[in-house]
Parts: sequence; C-alpha cells; structure tokens
Amino acid sequence: MSVTVLYFAAARERAGLSRESLDVPPGSRVSDVLALLAAKHPPLAPLLPHLRVAVQQQFVGLDSPVAPDAELALIPPVAGGAPRLFRVVGRPLQLSEVVEAVASEGAGGLVTFSGAVRDQTKGRRVLRLEYEAYAPMAEAKLTEIGDEVARTWPGTRLAIVHRVGTLVPGELAVVIAAASAHRKEAFLGCEYAIERLKQDVPIWKKEFFEDGEVWVGLGP
Repeated sequence: MSVTVLYFAAARERAGLSRESLDVPPGSRVSDVLALLAAKHPPLAPLLPHLRVAVQQQFVGLDSPVAPDAELALIPPVAGGAPRLFRVVGRPLQLSEVVEAVASEGAGGLVTFSGAVRDQTKGRRVLRLEYEAYAPMAEAKLTEIGDEVARTWPGTRLAIVHRVGTLVPGELAVVIAAASAHRKEAFLGCEYAIERLKQDVPIWKKEFFEDGEVWVGLGP
C-alpha cells in the first residue's frame, strides 16, 4: 500500500525533499514506516527520535496503525520547545542520539553512559540476552527520572534510550547522556539516572547461556 510522507524544517533538510509517496507493507505501523524512512534517507535517521509523527493531522504513537493512502507528517520540535528523549526501542542504539538531545552551547559538562551486553556472567558464557518492557510505562518512568534530575540539579538535561528484543554480546542495551553547565552536576545526573532506571523502570532481561537460561533478578 502507499502512504504520503510530509517533511518539515530540519526533517525536510535531512530527507532532501518536502513530500514523497512511500510503499509500505499492509498492516504497517508508524514505527515500521520510520524504519523504512531511516533506511531510505540515512541522514534523517539520527533525527527521528526527536520527531513527533502526525497521521491525518493528529499526533500518534509509534504503535499506531497506518491506513492505506494515509498522510504522515514528520514534526520536529517547534520553536521554543526543547526536545526530550526518553524512549524504549527495538533497534540498535547509537550514543550520538542521546548526546544530540542534551548538548548545547551552555552545557560545559556532558557525561554519557553506554551499557553493553557482557559475554559472561559469573563465569558462564552468555550467548544472548532478551529484553522485554512494558513500553508505555517504561517511557513514562524514564521521563520521570529526567524530571527528577532536572529538579535535583537545576539546568541539567537528561536523555535515555533503552533497547528491547534479542541482543548479543557487545551490543548496546542502553545509552544515557546528561548535560549541565558544570561537570559535577552532569556526572551526578548520569549516575542517578542509571541507578533509578534499575529500580523502577519496567524493563526485564533474560540471560541465555550454553547450559541454561535465567530471568535476571529471579534466578539463583
């Protein structure tokens, strides 16, 4: 089926056009369309996490279905609105996406954390991990953590993206960036985010070994 994609402002510059017709598989959702656009227009891919999507002139979520002949608009943050990036995604992660979300000329300190899958746990070789999330609640909790950091260390901005699905050793499971006017607040904000994420965000992981498997937190 065919849909129409509209690009505005920075999205138009990255894609190199203002509109196009795109063939997508029947039953596609917004996330599927964005994946196709990222592959078709690589310069657009780093911008996609910062965009909102409107279908038929109504803002929708990534899981929203896309009807045949629908019109999708990629909406960058409007003037005066700083982008906030707290996402759970099913694609490979890039540290640059969280860095770009918090970096500014006024942020003299920028601290990042990249959490990658280890190849062993307590001497057992890890074959893969499977991450599962209650995505809407997880993203809401990540946003809460960002708000807590901003209240505790005023002027500090946070961005977190966590991956779900099957990951193998070496792949990134989470990327975090914290930016502030001074390095101390940036370090503290990033550390706080990691610890809070482990406490309250509904994301689970299952480790697969050569001799068994276990849900982390429930195993022996």
